[in-house]
Amino acid sequence: MTFSGLARRILRRRARLGGTRLVAVDGPSGAGKTVFADRLAAAVSSAGGVAVPVVHTDDFLDGWDDQFSYWERLDALVLGPLRAGRAGRHRHYDWARGAFAGPWVVVPAAPVVVLEGFGASRAGAELTFAVFVDAPPRLRLSRSLRRDGADTRADLLRWRRRENRHFAADRTAERADVVVSGVWSGEPVICPQG
Repeated sequence: MTFSGLARRILRRRARLGGTRLVAVDGPSGAGKTVFADRLAAAVSSAGGVAVPVVHTDDFLDGWDDQFSYWERLDALVLGPLRAGRAGRHRHYDWARGAFAGPWVVVPAAPVVVLEGFGASRAGAELTFAVFVDAPPRLRLSRSLRRDGADTRADLLRWRRRENRHFAADRTAERADVVVSGVWSGEPVICPQG
């Protein structure tokens, strides 16, 4: 399946978050979720003729230990307004300052919104489509350390242990509409889930 084929599949499904088709791109750290989400949003934009915003769960984390409790902020600031047909907004978490900062980012009540990051498929019944992106553990660690810096290794390893337990208990990959290999050059390797 190509990105354009996946985009057409998403656009055929009904909106479940108010008038928005919420598409989750979930998976472990360093798997390639952000790259995949950006490419998917571009494909859906092209197929649907309307801009598709990408919202990153990392922007709602209040540090390394907020792996599971960020959802309330995400729901209040973005998902709740979208559910009601209004634009949401949020500020990015500044990891250097340890606080939410910078200008407000507006998330329009678009026909499709991609929610990317750890825990994105938690939206459950309100999701129109769920993607799980994975890659070999060594590659994921290498990507994460290159992105976040070698000094984050201890925090990252603690994060990975918790995300592994979560994915096993939640059966996130099994519940996804498709599982994608985060190792690609060109089109992704997509494995339909049934």
